[in-house]
Amino acid sequence: MFQDLDATLAALVRAELSLRDVAISFAGPDDQFPPSSVTLPAVAFFLYDVRENFELRDTFWPTERRPDGVTMRTHPPARVDCSYLITAWPSASTPTPAEDEHRLLGEVLRVLLRHRTIPATYLRGELTEQEPPVPTKIIAENQLQSLGEFWQAMGGRPKATLHYGVTLSVDVAKPAEVGPAVTEKAITIGQGLDPSAGEHKPS
Repeated sequence: MFQDLDATLAALVRAELSLRDVAISFAGPDDQFPPSSVTLPAVAFFLYDVRENFELRDTFWPTERRPDGVTMRTHPPARVDCSYLITAWPSASTPTPAEDEHRLLGEVLRVLLRHRTIPATYLRGELTEQEPPVPTKIIAENQLQSLGEFWQAMGGRPKATLHYGVTLSVDVAKPAEVGPAVTEKAITIGQGLDPSAGEHKPS
């Protein structure tokens, strides 16, 4: 699931980023970045937080009647918010690293703000069957308690960042049988007791 989300974001950015020959990485932005497999310039999407979105929880259980008359009930999907920290990494040989970093980060922001839901053409793997469509947002209040502590833990110098959120629908159970559908109702009418039954008659 998360690997499909990574592949989806990579497809979106590669297709619409105005700058060419920019690598897309999902490695952490620590003091070892970039990994040997990544050539600068690069954009790093770091998945740092995953949590259930209770505000979007659906309590409706869809039901479907099969041709054989059996009714299937489907558990509603959970909605999960995935938060990314995005950083830009200019070429190591550039004479203006700060300017190039900000230019690259700005172009990534332009791409992400262009779509409030990820277009279906970019969806990969499990995400191609997402219902409803995959919504996105630039996060105003990120899920990190302290950016300073985060960069200290990463062992690197602080960088300009974007915080980006994607909400997924996660199937948690397969449809289950709830029995055959009720197609008719039967009412049984019985004879009532004789009011005089059980009464004692004097001799």
